[in-house]
Amino acid sequence: MIQPPVAEVETRAPAVPANGSPEPRAETDGIPQVRPPRMVTVRAILLALLLIPVNALWVVKMEVTRYAGHPTTISLFFNVVFWLAVLLLVNALVRRLVPRAALAPGELLTVYIMLALSSAMAGHDMIEVLTPILSHAAYFANSSNDWGSKILPNVPPWLSVTDPVALKEFYTGTGTLYVAHNLRAWLTPVLAWTGFLTLLGFVMLCLNTLLRRQWTENEKLAYPLVALPLEMVSPRTQLFKNRLFWLGVTLVGTMELWNGLAYLYPSLPMLPLRMQGSALDLSSYLTSPPWNAIGWTPMAVYPFGVALGMLLPLDLLFSAWFFAWVWRAQRVVGSMYGFSGLPGFPYVESQAFGAYVGVALFALWISRSHFIAIFNGLFDRKIDLEDAREPLPYRVAALGVLLGGIGIFVFCRLCGMTPLVIGAFFVIYFLIAVAITRMRAELGPPAHDLHRAGPDTMLPTLFGPGQFTRSDLTMFSLFYGFNRAYRAQPMPIMLEGFKMSEQVGSGFRPLFGAMLLAVAVGSLAGFWANIDQGYRYGAAARIAPPNVMMIFGGEPWNRMNGWLSAVPNAAEQYHNSVAVGVGFGATLLLNALRLRLAWFPFHPVGYAISSSWSLSLLWMPLFVAWLVKLLLLRYGGLKAYRQALPFFLGMILGECILGSLWTLVGIGLDIPTYSFWP
Repeated sequence: MIQPPVAEVETRAPAVPANGSPEPRAETDGIPQVRPPRMVTVRAILLALLLIPVNALWVVKMEVTRYAGHPTTISLFFNVVFWLAVLLLVNALVRRLVPRAALAPGELLTVYIMLALSSAMAGHDMIEVLTPILSHAAYFANSSNDWGSKILPNVPPWLSVTDPVALKEFYTGTGTLYVAHNLRAWLTPVLAWTGFLTLLGFVMLCLNTLLRRQWTENEKLAYPLVALPLEMVSPRTQLFKNRLFWLGVTLVGTMELWNGLAYLYPSLPMLPLRMQGSALDLSSYLTSPPWNAIGWTPMAVYPFGVALGMLLPLDLLFSAWFFAWVWRAQRVVGSMYGFSGLPGFPYVESQAFGAYVGVALFALWISRSHFIAIFNGLFDRKIDLEDAREPLPYRVAALGVLLGGIGIFVFCRLCGMTPLVIGAFFVIYFLIAVAITRMRAELGPPAHDLHRAGPDTMLPTLFGPGQFTRSDLTMFSLFYGFNRAYRAQPMPIMLEGFKMSEQVGSGFRPLFGAMLLAVAVGSLAGFWANIDQGYRYGAAARIAPPNVMMIFGGEPWNRMNGWLSAVPNAAEQYHNSVAVGVGFGATLLLNALRLRLAWFPFHPVGYAISSSWSLSLLWMPLFVAWLVKLLLLRYGGLKAYRQALPFFLGMILGECILGSLWTLVGIGLDIPTYSFWP
């Protein structure tokens, strides 16, 4: 049975039972040895590799071709939870027929982790954005925009597609990927980008190796997002015997079934569970100044958002919805005092960027003794770093970060980037990755966007585009492919994979290789699925509205066009710099107050994430979760919370299963169907 956070101080996640009984004992010199549980096995890896292309195509069909269902825009990918549920069902049948052929819980988790990583690579904010960027500038260059002289000469030909026939067939849907000239046109850029993204993944794995023990064992962070998959596979769990769990599955499943039918048969009333349809946007009722400055404020339930919220600590729940209103209050107050006339006020992206950097630096600072010990041991072989159980020896992991950084530097120099800019760009990029990894390990927020606040945007915003060469700006535009937002950031998934491995009692090192393989194969599969769908439907033809291939492809090049003609604006740079400082300072202040005041209710992560698009949708579900959890703990105590938790896990699973099934029905019958998110 799931255990709740200890004493509601909530420094721990719901603890889940480890893997079932130990593997059979073997004899070594007469001493019985317990074999570690099976996790990263050949058959588990082969099964994952078999499913990765199928999964990539499914994700791209949902998020791009049909624009209905967006699993990689939330922290817990519902498509991967669905795969795990299907594998559990099939595995139960295999266990009845051929018990020895059934997969062990650890093997199921290996498949889950590899599918999650490959989904991140193929999905939103990664290859779905990158693929159309590689072709857009060359195809849409004309005498009007003058991209042929201003942009294309700076685009490395080995990182983009320039063949006119391949481009025309891709955008019009009049050809197929599976002919020689189209395969040749895409082969070099796909392989180059796959290698680069795999290199980024390798550095992330090495960083996670250096972080894992401090965050997992020393600080005992919670990892709320691993609770459901661990409970699903554990042979000791009572989850599937719990009536409240099945009540949650049935309740949400029934609502999703009803809404799916109502979508197909409009005579049925739609339940107000999501943004579209009958969901309320508060801003439509506030039409007079200064209240009309509040901006988009949807009010929808999202059952999975409520259920995920029940796994989070109360202070984060409170902070998430509270700060969501603080951002809106900034706009209203700014309108009252005439600040709304300033371009970009209240500089939300800059504040959020400062907050994310603050989260990362604070997390690294409080872990400084751990890193100092590692640093000292790197150069003194007499010091035992006690890293025999780590994913890599610390010396190897540190060397991996160094060599990976050199590889990234060489790649960027070959593309013409300035050395100092390369360093600044990727220091910021990995700080954001560390911040998101820390947020998820400690608190498990349901989403983390940071739209348009990555280094590709913030460096020109803070210093002015005129301070960068055209090659720098061109690479900023290409790197937009994995910096537009950070909803599918792979680094936290890797650390959560190590946490699941620890929970089942397996070793980390085989999983390191399996996850790196998932990044590489997932990248290839993601490119294949995106390019295949472009040729089948036409990237500018029959992709469902709003046609994200055209949006993603055009955004960075239109932005660069603006940079090249921009007039220096020192005031705007100053205002954004102040906003970054405000976000950074607010995060440090909130962290300092939390360390000194146990009762302090405001969490800096709530401030950082609440500015995002996703939290605009999820603030109300998190408010409901906060209220329900507060009442449960106040009037029923930990016992009531413990008893209720399976119900909320059932809600998550029910929505994941029914939501996935509706997308599969739509794909199979080639009809529009209901999607529960967004």
